[in-house]
This record gives sequence, C-alpha cells and structure tokens, in this order.
Amino acid sequence: MDLTSSVGNKLVPGDELGYDRAKEVKEFDDTKAGVKGLVDSGVTKVPRFLIHPPESLPNPMLSPATAHFQVPVIDLQGFEQSCRRMEIVDQIRKASETWGFFQMINHGVPVSAMDKMFEAVQQFHEQPEEEKIKWYSRDLKQPVKYYSNMDLLVSNAASWRDSISFDFKYGPLNLEVLPLACRESVSDYWKHMIELSKALKELLSEALGLSTDYLANIECMKSELFVCHYYPACPEPDLTLGTIKHSDPSSLTILLQDNIGGLQVLHQDHWVNVPPVHGALVVNIGDLLQDNVLKTDYQPENFTVLLIHCTFP
Repeated sequence: MDLTSSVGNKLVPGDELGYDRAKEVKEFDDTKAGVKGLVDSGVTKVPRFLIHPPESLPNPMLSPATAHFQVPVIDLQGFEQSCRRMEIVDQIRKASETWGFFQMINHGVPVSAMDKMFEAVQQFHEQPEEEKIKWYSRDLKQPVKYYSNMDLLVSNAASWRDSISFDFKYGPLNLEVLPLACRESVSDYWKHMIELSKALKELLSEALGLSTDYLANIECMKSELFVCHYYPACPEPDLTLGTIKHSDPSSLTILLQDNIGGLQVLHQDHWVNVPPVHGALVVNIGDLLQDNVLKTDYQPENFTVLLIHCTFP
C-alpha cells in the first residue's frame, strides 16, 4: 500500500484528481496497525486522509498572548471537612461557570497508579502488531476495543491518533477480558476513578445549590467509559491534528495527561494551554452539565503523547 501525502496549500485532502480516499482509508483500516503502524513502516509523509485543511490547523501567527489566563487549579485536600468543603465547593462553582474546566490536586488517586496507567497504555500501543490487532474493532458493543479514529470511515480528515477503550456501562469488567499488557493497571486505576467520581458528584451537586446526593439520585454519571489515546511521533505535524476541536457530550470527563503537554481549552475566545502537572487530573464539565462547554485541541509533534480520558455520561 502506497500511503503518500499531497500537500496542496489550497486543496482539501481528497480533492486531487484521481485520488480515491475511500480506497486509501480502507487499506489503512484493514492493516489494523493504526497510525503507529505508519510510523513503524517508516513513512515520512502524512497520508492524504490524515491531512487537515489549512483553515482547521492552528496558526501560530494569529495566536494571541494568553499568559494572563490560567486554568483554575483546585486542591481537594480536606474536602470532607465542613469549613474546607465550603471553600472547595465555591472554587468548583466558579471554575465550572467561568471555564467549564479545572485541574485537581490532592484528589486521592495515588500518583503511582497514574504513572502505571501511562506505562501500561504505552506498552499496549507499542507491543508487536500481532498481539495488538487481536483487539482491533469498530463494534460499539464491544466492551474492550482498540482502533484508530472511531469515525475514520466518515470523517473528512482523520486524526493522528490510536486509542483503546474500556466500556464499563454494564458494570466492572472481568480481568480476563482486558489485554494482558494493561490488565492490572486499568483495573486498579478504574477503582480510584469510581471513588473520585462519587466525591465529584457530591461536590458538583452542592456547587449547583442542590442536596449532596442529588446527582447520584438522578443517576447522573452512572455509566463510565475509559478511553486511552496514543499520539505517536508524527513526520509532518504541521499537516494534521491529534484531536480536533470538540466538546464532550457527557456529564463529566476526568483527564490524565502525560508530561508532554499539548492540551488547550477555549476561554474568552483565546486558546489557553493546560500545562501538565505531575499527579494532577483535569476535569471537563460536559454538555449534559453545562451549555457553554469548552473545547480541546491538540496538534501532534515529533514525539509520543498519551491522554487518558475517563468519561461519565
């Protein structure tokens, strides 16, 4: 399969005469190797179906100075104590209203569990293809699936990203159904996420001026989806995106990012960096809890990035 790029400054990928996008996409998907497979094959050009039109790509010349903006950082230490809790609830209320986004520290999830998650997800995506492709699927009913761009077959421009997801919609998954490369780490990390989500449901309920158990009683954030994104080194990072601008349609997303960075949120018409903090978690208030949801945007560089999303519909 010949996966080459055609860089026409004014052409949207797929407009070139004689270019069969559907065929190239199918050939790529049939490999089940994802964009990591492209990197391993030694490609030096981004395939056309992964190239985004210029107007969709960040323009550094137009980026405003945002040094005076900083995503709120909330320390959850002592949130169970009445006086401290009132302060934390107020901070969550303000951050949710003005940003829809905030970072958390001292949230109770061990740093060791977070670090092991990164190691396990990287190990999964970087294991031999013959082991990884066993999990490749686009079946939405499959509780555990590895894929490259779930909307690959319908998107105008695919993203430079591979993912593995774990759907806990119907309850905990047996260890046996999880890939061996990340089995123990996923199971352990998810237990911490469940406990953290319970605390956040209470704090968000109080921030809304409701009873502590309100969101729990209406079964908000009852189901869980765990998605681990992997962005391998890109040979032409100025032509593609790892994650396009979007809002999360869920109630809440808890995001763990590695130390590379790249995550941004839109605030007051400015794109603001969310600097990675070791041991911190990022909360994104989703569409179901907030109308004016902020968006994320990530452009890959020539290094590998990991983002781990825990989504609560």
